[in-house]
Parts: sequence; C-alpha cells; structure tokens
Amino acid sequence: MIVLLTAATIAAATAVGVWAERRKPQAAAGAARRSLTLMLYVLLPPVIFFNIASSHIDVSHGVGLLLGLLASSLGALTAYLLASRVLHLSRAGAGAVVCTVLSVNTGYLGYPTVPLLGRDQLSTAVLYDVLVTGPCLLLGAFAVGAALGTKAGEGPRDRVRAFFTRNPPLYAAIAGLLAPDALAPQVLVDLSQALLVAILPIGFFAVGATLAENAEHGDLPMPPPLTKPVMVALGSRLVLVPALLMLLAAPLIDLPAAYRLMAAMPSGVNSMVVAHAYGLDMEITAEAVTWSTAIVVLAALVSLLF
Repeated sequence: MIVLLTAATIAAATAVGVWAERRKPQAAAGAARRSLTLMLYVLLPPVIFFNIASSHIDVSHGVGLLLGLLASSLGALTAYLLASRVLHLSRAGAGAVVCTVLSVNTGYLGYPTVPLLGRDQLSTAVLYDVLVTGPCLLLGAFAVGAALGTKAGEGPRDRVRAFFTRNPPLYAAIAGLLAPDALAPQVLVDLSQALLVAILPIGFFAVGATLAENAEHGDLPMPPPLTKPVMVALGSRLVLVPALLMLLAAPLIDLPAAYRLMAAMPSGVNSMVVAHAYGLDMEITAEAVTWSTAIVVLAALVSLLF
C-alpha cells in the first residue's frame, strides 16, 4: 500500500507541475525554483538533523557501508568520464549526470520497498541511507555542483565558497552527529519525518515544471526523451553502482539484501536542488529523475504481484 501511495503521489505531483507550467509558464517556473530553494534552506536541514541525531549506528555493518561509498564513487566517476569524454557534454551537463548518480532516492522509495524483503531489513536500510546516501549527497553531489555548475563562480576560491555557503544540509548533518539524544526527542523526529513526506510532492512538482519548461514547441513528450546523457545516468545509477557493490562485496562479506536494494534506488529529487543551487543542467536532471523513478516504481509494483 505504501508503494502504491508513493507512486500515486509522484505521478500526481509531476502532473501538477506540468499542468501549471502549461497554464502559467512564468509563475510555474518561479514556483518550481522557489520550492527547490525552500527544500534546500528550510525543509532538508531539520529532516537531516533530527534523523541523524536519533540514529544508532551499528559498526558491524561498516564494511558493507564503506563498499557502498566506494561503489557509488566509482559509478559517479565512470558517469563523469562517459559524459565528458565520450558524449562531450558541457561542464554543467556532465555535472548533472554525475549528481543524478550520487543523489539517490533511498528515503522516499527505499523505505517503502524494503519491507518487501522483510521488516527486519528496515534498520539495515536506515544505516545505508544515513551513512552512504547522506555523504554521497552532502559531500559528493554538492561538491560536484560547486565544481561544475555555472552559478558557482569562476575560480577555485569562489567554487569552494559556494560549496560551503550553499550547503546548509551539510551543517545540519554535522550538528546531528554531534548532538546528544536529548536534542532529538521522538516528537521532533516524527515532525521531521512529516516534513520528509512533504518534500516528495514539492520536489516532483519542480520535476514536472522543469520537464514542461524545457520541452520543445508542441505537446510535452511523456515519457520524456531518453537521450544519451540520461541513458548514461540510468545505466550508472541503476545498473553499475549495484553491480559494483555486489562485485566488491562478494569476496569479503555476505552483503545484506537491504544494501543491494538501496543501491539500486533511482536518482533522488535532491539532485534537482543541487542543480538549481549551482547551475547544472536542469533538463538532464529532471529527465534522469523521471526515468529512473518510473523504472524502479514499475519494478516495485510488479513485485507486489508475486
């Protein structure tokens, strides 16, 4: 049921974004950009702070988590080389491809689908979300945005400054790691998770509006075009990263099933936040999020039939 509700929310929010951009293009585009700014500076920081502060990290899973970080990094590096050296994309385009590999939807889709493996896997999935997805987004994707984006400045000093000044979720994560349990009572954790639910439709509204805004004259193609940059993002995100994780883990550990599932989750809507903040290619980002989400949601829905 949760998977169905998540899929319906994503579809409805995306459709509203497309509809709004078609009816009032300027207003919808402005609303999409304001919603991404709202997510970056208002919604994400408390969600990250309270959920990290309340997490209990089991170091016995450390090897698998380190391999998850390594697999994600290698997948992102491969995506960058393909995007920049083979497809010859601009810096902003290559950065968008890499960010859609590093930013993963392990929260909105990962948590609802993990119970398909058994409820005992949920705590393991939370560890992956906090200790693999979190650093890949806050350190990896934001750093890529600052390094390759068109709105991050010209020289290295400007780009370093942009990384630290446009990354409030990073400071929320550091504060969450340092905060005592008393600063994260259950009621505030619950409220922050309610914010997490609110982020889903807001983010996919921005995806829909961006898809419509960047469509050529005429009807919006749906599904959006499956371009070469998007295929690189999809292959890296949905195939290469989970394959690398299983390959790296095979001689070392018995990889938890939750890690395999979380590694194969789609590109996260937070990649839209990064693309907007630093000036990466919004069209590539929105199309990669849309395609990867559709593929994973369809696979999850099919799995419910068996």
